[in-house]
Amino acid sequence: MGTIALVMIVKDEERCLKRCLDSVRGLVDRMIVVDTGSQDGTREIACRAGAEVYDHTWKNDFAEARNYALSLSDADWNLILDADEYITEGTRGDMDMFLRAGDCLGDVYIYNRYQEDGEESCVRFCASRILPRGVYFTGKIHEQPDTDLPSVLVPLKVEHDGYMQTGVKEKRNLPYLLAELEERPGDPYLLYKIAGSYQTLGDEERALGFFRIFYKEVSPAEPYRSKGVVGFLYSLMACGEYEEILRVVEAEEERLGERASFHFFCGVFYMQLILSDTVRYIKYLPMIEKSYLRCLEIGADVQDEEDVGAGSYKAAYNLGAWYEVSGDMEKARRYYRQAAKQGYEKARVRLREMEK
Repeated sequence: MGTIALVMIVKDEERCLKRCLDSVRGLVDRMIVVDTGSQDGTREIACRAGAEVYDHTWKNDFAEARNYALSLSDADWNLILDADEYITEGTRGDMDMFLRAGDCLGDVYIYNRYQEDGEESCVRFCASRILPRGVYFTGKIHEQPDTDLPSVLVPLKVEHDGYMQTGVKEKRNLPYLLAELEERPGDPYLLYKIAGSYQTLGDEERALGFFRIFYKEVSPAEPYRSKGVVGFLYSLMACGEYEEILRVVEAEEERLGERASFHFFCGVFYMQLILSDTVRYIKYLPMIEKSYLRCLEIGADVQDEEDVGAGSYKAAYNLGAWYEVSGDMEKARRYYRQAAKQGYEKARVRLREMEK
């Protein structure tokens, strides 16, 4: 079936590197770790885990560093992970089934965990992380495989907790993103990533400026467009641009109508809209219930990027809260129970409080 190597670039990753390397045991034949200047125990951890460790001078270019690491591998296939990622589901047998597909890229689902409003949230997205020998990367930041090969989904689940430390990665990545944007002005993917970074850092004014340009430039065919448009809508809401939101929501209804995350935003927005000026916007009151019910109707979004919970427990919880405020306690309990059964702790807490 061919050989598989884990290929990584790292720097100061003693917090999580062992977890990552342990997660690929039995999946790969070699582990190649390229260190770009660690000052902690990263190298020692990698060596103890049985990885081959190499040094490389950091040149402010992620693709360049990854390509150096790939040049050290003679495996038929290369699995690309970051140190703050780890595999939680999947076997070598799953990978061997993919290898039989021939010349292609292996896509995996990555679950990005982060803190939002005091609780853990998660976004799932698909990324090409298994590359055939000879395929390299392009892009100084948020690099992508430089190939036209088709992608095949591999049943591996990758967890990522690097964004749990809010703002750390964004502060690191922003200078690289802005520098690359100077070289490629108007690039919608860079605009999307820059806007999202400013949004995470709480600089909504700057985020909105980049989101507006992104919205003008991005092609409807781009897989990240839907996530970017929803981010744009949240940025508009943070800046109080309610009338513009209404225009964008109307314009995007057909294109994003099958996205639970879009309707989840609408549910949140209509509530805030009505609270901002009840007399003016009261006609949107039924849209709150309608939006969350649509989320549950769609269910878990199987497309490229999903806000985990938007089509399930988060929507059910918000619907429960809506019915509770509306005085319909029977429906409130029903939807809180639905969210609780899916493991949402906030719903369990609310049910206990209601019982009191």
